[in-house]
Amino acid sequence: MFKPKKFVDLSLDLTDDTPIYPGDPKPRIAVATTIEREGYNLHHVHIGSQSGSHVDAPYHFLASGERIDESDLSLFIGTGLVIPCLGKGEQEPIVLDEVQEYVDCAEPGNIVLFHTGWSRYAGSDKYFLHPYVDIDVIDALLAKGVRTFCIDCINIDITGGDAFPAHDAIAAVQGIIAENLTNFDAIDFSHPLVSLFPLKLVGCDGSPVRAVAMQLE
Repeated sequence: MFKPKKFVDLSLDLTDDTPIYPGDPKPRIAVATTIEREGYNLHHVHIGSQSGSHVDAPYHFLASGERIDESDLSLFIGTGLVIPCLGKGEQEPIVLDEVQEYVDCAEPGNIVLFHTGWSRYAGSDKYFLHPYVDIDVIDALLAKGVRTFCIDCINIDITGGDAFPAHDAIAAVQGIIAENLTNFDAIDFSHPLVSLFPLKLVGCDGSPVRAVAMQLE
């Protein structure tokens, strides 16, 4: 029987106060029916395709890219490769020299997780001044066959800029980006199985996810 030894929830709480990228739809979750009135509990959930912990489909930045319902499901599950990037400052790039030893270990099918620790600032203005991943790091991992990239920030690129090189490069190979994740420090075991499955939102640019890392042995 398949039963992981440990589960690590990598998802932010999704509430009306969950941080959103500037300009995105604000989440709104409200009671629609109650047991007392209608005989059952039901909520009205109004969220954007990029609300909370989410994945980006290539279509998010590439008009000809795959929509989230078209993406290869194998891209949303795989062995995680956690790359520690702790100690970075506000809007500081994660550069190749700092992470080369982890890039060298990357294999096709890996899901890379950039661990900045920045999710601890969620709910504050500082959250939007996060570190970001330099394009040289993305290119090196793409060359190793990686197609799925995660970060515990609101954006793998710099927020507030007018260029999105990491998004563009990953979209160009029909890859997947997961953002607004958290709790990477709780992955205290090797070779985590990471799951990022999206909702099947037909024609959309992305989807909220319940991201999880699992210890199998």
